[in-house]
Amino acid sequence: MHEIALCNSLVGLIRDQQRERGFARVRRVIVEVGVLGHVDPHALDFAFEVEAKDSPAQDAVLEIREIEGRAWCMDCSELVSIAKRGDACPGCGGYGMIVEQGEELRLKELEVI
Repeated sequence: MHEIALCNSLVGLIRDQQRERGFARVRRVIVEVGVLGHVDPHALDFAFEVEAKDSPAQDAVLEIREIEGRAWCMDCSELVSIAKRGDACPGCGGYGMIVEQGEELRLKELEVI
């Protein structure tokens, strides 16, 4: 389950921010997760709870915002929404797709005290 490693890195980023900015603890963590990024939001939530113990983010709420998948279709020259890699273009049915959005995993915001 790579979500454990992801959350370990996330808690590391939070600790770095705590050192830089001097806050006591985190109330809420907002992350953006692309639907094409192979990250299970439920597993990420569980892993965060485990990894955040004894850190400034212990007991913080993890808010996961999903980012839709979007790809450029080389066949019809349109930017289209896709649910998963390998999907055909919903407009023309072609498979010449270049992913433009949906693979992200980023720490978007911390609510701190």
